[in-house]
Amino acid sequence: MAVRVHQELRGRRGPQGLDGPVEPAGAGKSSGPGESVAFSTAARALGLKPLELELAVQLEEVRALTTGTGRRVAREELARVTAAEGFPEALRARLRVVGTAEGAELLGISQGRLTRLARGGFFAPVRFYVNRYRAVVWLYLAADLIEFAARQPELLTGRTPPGLTATLAAGEDARGAKWRARRIDQLLARTRDPWERAGALAAVLGSIELASAVDDPHERAYVRELRPALIPVRPTAAAAREVVDTVLTADDPREIMRYRVALASAVRDARRSRPAPRPDAAVVPPHSGRTRPPGRPRSLWRKLVGRC
Repeated sequence: MAVRVHQELRGRRGPQGLDGPVEPAGAGKSSGPGESVAFSTAARALGLKPLELELAVQLEEVRALTTGTGRRVAREELARVTAAEGFPEALRARLRVVGTAEGAELLGISQGRLTRLARGGFFAPVRFYVNRYRAVVWLYLAADLIEFAARQPELLTGRTPPGLTATLAAGEDARGAKWRARRIDQLLARTRDPWERAGALAAVLGSIELASAVDDPHERAYVRELRPALIPVRPTAAAAREVVDTVLTADDPREIMRYRVALASAVRDARRSRPAPRPDAAVVPPHSGRTRPPGRPRSLWRKLVGRC
């Protein structure tokens, strides 16, 4: 059930924005410091800026490893990427991100039409940021826009389809939901651990919705702990954080219900794999289940359960 519901939520694969790749626990491990390099070193080796490498990992153009000291990139992976046909121009083309003005120019349409198409959900944003006026600025993958134009050229000219006109008139805007689906899709693709997958699905739900989907307080605390961050850094200004929260959290009742159903199904699957940890449970071997997330004292784990 979770897989089927998730397929309905999937977005397109994915300058700088707030969001970036988040590597769930277990996404990969370095077999030795000599066989991998630091993230900044990998960026220089590939001729990319750190933010460009962030995007490359998010889009699975480059595979990153998760180690105890942070993310690294295997030398073998660097060799694979640099040996690919057309490197580095082809890689840069796939990583090209555009705003509304540049995207409209790329497709030869007005900015207003591109915005209407994006609000209608015809393609998913790949990133966003909050400007000084506290407005969300959406960014798109140029390759996505080109693919859309080739797939549905009739939408680039003429009158806006009646169905889209009615959707926009009702005030609907699919950009946030499409971005959230894209991020969850990326996170689910990077882990097979059933509890971590449940945590990924819970990342866009507020506390009330999470409680509605996961009744057991111990399971809910565990899922809450495993929720990955959808963006690597939150704004320091309170006003900007408030705007960002509206993007990170599902708000449409239909979207909320889909994630709640998917999460409840994922928790049932995870429960069959291994039980969620209890505060006083004995530690069991790795991958047969953790009693509590690593580094969490028992007293803190009890407080987490109490908050849920």
